[in-house]
Amino acid sequence: MNRTENTVTNPPLPNNYASEFLIIKDGKGVWLRDISGKKYLDFTGGIAVNALGYGRADLAEIAYKQMKSVTHTSNLFTTEPVLQLAVKMVRSWNFSAVHFSNSGSEANETAIKYARLYSSRVKGKDSHKLLCFSNGFHGRTLGALSCTPKAKYQEPFMPLLPGVTIAEYNNTEQLLELADSTYAGIIVEVVQGEGGLDSMTEDFARALNETCKKYDILLIADEIQTGLSRTGTFYASEGVGLQPDIITLAKPLAGGLPLSATLIPDKVNDLIHVGEHGTTFGGGPVTTAVASKIWDILSDKDFIEEVKQKGDYLNKLLSDLKSRHGFLGSVKGKGLLAGIRYRGRAKGKDDKAVQDDIQRIMSTAREEEGLLILRSGTDVLRFAPPLIISREELALGVEKLESVFKKIF
Repeated sequence: MNRTENTVTNPPLPNNYASEFLIIKDGKGVWLRDISGKKYLDFTGGIAVNALGYGRADLAEIAYKQMKSVTHTSNLFTTEPVLQLAVKMVRSWNFSAVHFSNSGSEANETAIKYARLYSSRVKGKDSHKLLCFSNGFHGRTLGALSCTPKAKYQEPFMPLLPGVTIAEYNNTEQLLELADSTYAGIIVEVVQGEGGLDSMTEDFARALNETCKKYDILLIADEIQTGLSRTGTFYASEGVGLQPDIITLAKPLAGGLPLSATLIPDKVNDLIHVGEHGTTFGGGPVTTAVASKIWDILSDKDFIEEVKQKGDYLNKLLSDLKSRHGFLGSVKGKGLLAGIRYRGRAKGKDDKAVQDDIQRIMSTAREEEGLLILRSGTDVLRFAPPLIISREELALGVEKLESVFKKIF
């Protein structure tokens, strides 16, 4: 392991991560600071996790107070924070119960299990198939990975879960050709967070609603990255008219603490028996106590409207940026889950060259401009800042990005 002023290389972490890391010390609002004291404008939000930014004394006080009382009980017992949050969550849609777990992958694994359980008990054992979509990302545990159709993620772990079919995203005709009563569930993102920030069309949402109702297929909306106001509506599903049976949530739910949720309706919950699923750590009193406060903030109508307006402003900033640089393509995403396609500076640039350029953009942004940004898919620069970001900070971030372009192009 080697350290520089603010980075570490080859730490004792597995090789599935990068070999070099920036070492973060602390943060305030939408700004982070490394161990050398350098500040960074954070357009990553911990990959859409830190919706309320950094250095929140109110959240720290809630966690501290609860930890002085009870930190963990397992799912053999419950606590007031768990019950209070669960009540708020089931009232947000037509749900009757919420299964708490620790990560987005676990929430989607739970949804897949519930879909298969429901279908088996209602339609029979042969109705177990799952439908997912091109460029989707639902997690890295085996079941969620089976519904994440990207070769580089799947191939090292083959064979995966049987009975999974892949359809083209937003292709209504193909959906109608494939769907039948042998499917237990359809899992889909309204905005494909890892897959290039493509967004669901209202026509495709309508087709999904009608198809799932026709064949009694459980429609699972993976809102791990899009839920809780990120896209300008509390659930991204609301923005396109999607009517899911199950919603999965994670990233911003507990403000950086590990907590996820799988929200289910009566018709699923009524068929579940004691002991058929569970988790030791999911829904602990500390994480749910913090999440309850975050839920109140993120579900406030004025807060959601402010996110929507800031998302519109970011869209305009990126559209203006595109108009000034021919190597930029379409503006992607919704709300404050946004991005812009990088097309390359020369015709015929292959994917590897484009990806190399994007890596250079990200590195230069971090090292020379103090701006942290993400990638989505192979050719999209992704921005998922804390939702508390100001318009001035949004404009500053885009200004910093343009400075990067001018330096390296």
